[in-house]
Amino acid sequence: MLGLTVRWSLTEAPDGAAQELADYVEGTSHARFTGMAGLRFKTWRMRAGEWFEGCYVFATDAAREEFQATFTAGAADSPVSRIVGSAPTCIEPCQVVSVAEGWEGFAAPARLE
Repeated sequence: MLGLTVRWSLTEAPDGAAQELADYVEGTSHARFTGMAGLRFKTWRMRAGEWFEGCYVFATDAAREEFQATFTAGAADSPVSRIVGSAPTCIEPCQVVSVAEGWEGFAAPARLE
């Protein structure tokens, strides 16, 4: 599987950035990526005060490469960059070796608590 990791530092982000990021994912970003052509899935991860990350898995090399090129070109002005006050510290393609679905099944709500 063809992955892409995008990470922002939150060490110098403004107060309230973690909540604003969670609200942004729930209110805007989740819907943008749900059903996106070429994307198998995306997860959003965060350690408040440390980092925020998007992890993408694409169906093809071409889909990943196209998304990465477009995203990289505007990364410094992306909604997350505006929220945290800085561009991503890492935009890195990777190989996802495998994904296992647990007994409890896959859940895809706009916000997990």
